[in-house]
Amino acid sequence: MPKDAAPRSSKAFSTSPGNESSVGKVGNLILRSLPRKESSLLFPEMEFVRLMLHQVLHEPGEVIRSGYFLNSGLGSLLTTHPDGKTVEVGLTGNEGFIGLPVIFGFKTSALRVVTQADGTAYRVEISTLLRILPRCPELEKQLQRFSMLLGMQSTQLAAYRLHDVTERLARWLLMSHDRIGGTILPLTQEFLAQMLGSRRASVTGAAGILQKAGAIEYSRGSVGIVNRGKLEESSCDCYVAIERQKKRWQVEAS
Repeated sequence: MPKDAAPRSSKAFSTSPGNESSVGKVGNLILRSLPRKESSLLFPEMEFVRLMLHQVLHEPGEVIRSGYFLNSGLGSLLTTHPDGKTVEVGLTGNEGFIGLPVIFGFKTSALRVVTQADGTAYRVEISTLLRILPRCPELEKQLQRFSMLLGMQSTQLAAYRLHDVTERLARWLLMSHDRIGGTILPLTQEFLAQMLGSRRASVTGAAGILQKAGAIEYSRGSVGIVNRGKLEESSCDCYVAIERQKKRWQVEAS
């Protein structure tokens, strides 16, 4: 599917999380946190869209024309090396927003953003978002807070070379499971290798180790979470560090 394209749905969705329609169910945590006054400004300007697996939302160096409040599914932020290889430096689900650079006055994306699962989102034109943002202080605050969380996550993930592939794979599966839910993740060897910056053979070996440990069931095209506790035991320390800091900030912000 072409970049930044998605099957469209009606703009008619509820402006109140407590009164959700089947089409426009509000699952994004930033949107759910907004006071009614800000919701009434933002929601009529957004479009409910369906996102497909491996859909490209943003490319590095390109102007960001639309932002996405993910409602379900998963968005992966990838940095691209000169040799063309990609490594994941961030992951977001319904807790966040895709298009953060525009909040700080930038126009282009530094990263490639790709969906990792079918999902839905609320899409807003950047020009519209920037027009109403001065009248939405809570929205601006929530976007800034999410940028800090994503930055902290990226700092931890930048240390991926310090951990072996099995630890990184376990961490990645935990983070994906936190955001997608369910026990089956639609993942291929090639895609996992791109996310982890590793060879397919290394990913296959790591998946085999986790499967023998009773943490996952791995088959062609999907990974099943069998025992989350064992998966946490196999993960690198980055996952615990990210979750600990996230909870600490949530308490401080409450």
